[in-house]
Amino acid sequence: MDRRRELLHLSALGRSLCGAVLAILLAISPPASRAATSSVTIGGPFSLTAPDGATVTDQTYRGKWLLVYFGYTFCPNTCPTTLLEIAAALARLGPDAAKVQPIFITVDPKRDTPDVMAQYTQSFDPRIVGLTGTPAQIAAVAQEYGVYYVAHKSGDGANDYTMDHSTYLYVMDPQGKFVQAFDADTPADRIADDLLRLMKPEERPH
Repeated sequence: MDRRRELLHLSALGRSLCGAVLAILLAISPPASRAATSSVTIGGPFSLTAPDGATVTDQTYRGKWLLVYFGYTFCPNTCPTTLLEIAAALARLGPDAAKVQPIFITVDPKRDTPDVMAQYTQSFDPRIVGLTGTPAQIAAVAQEYGVYYVAHKSGDGANDYTMDHSTYLYVMDPQGKFVQAFDADTPADRIADDLLRLMKPEERPH
């Protein structure tokens, strides 16, 4: 293995270990939703491309509760299922949904252009914003969130591949701090109820 191959191998191994460590840390929290702890640092600065081609950063969404999910538009099941639950959670929130900004960040920037992301997220709920970027930008934001992703070839064509990726749904507070994470199979009512509890701590969802 030459030096270039060795570096690529070490880089991939590092991302894999990062995702594995995050999964272990989250797994020791309650099963339905993962509470933030002082030992877990998730989230950070990023610069990505919105559906209209504009550059957005983490500062763009300050003041909103964020639901951040990493996936890709060719995802066969987990991504569309999670986005459907997010859309249903927004509906359940009613007027309080205005305080929440769901963000879908692609781990497949090669195929997921701004136009592709816009069409995909609009099919679930127009309030979900799909963000893409260069491979380097995606790698940077994935590292900030401890997200693991890797491509697996499924054929001989350039686009014949699938993406294996982390499936946590992250909740960030209006200051951009990590609060908790949901498993991919968390139902909409649990997502909405937990968001209501977080946004209105003096109240309890019914």
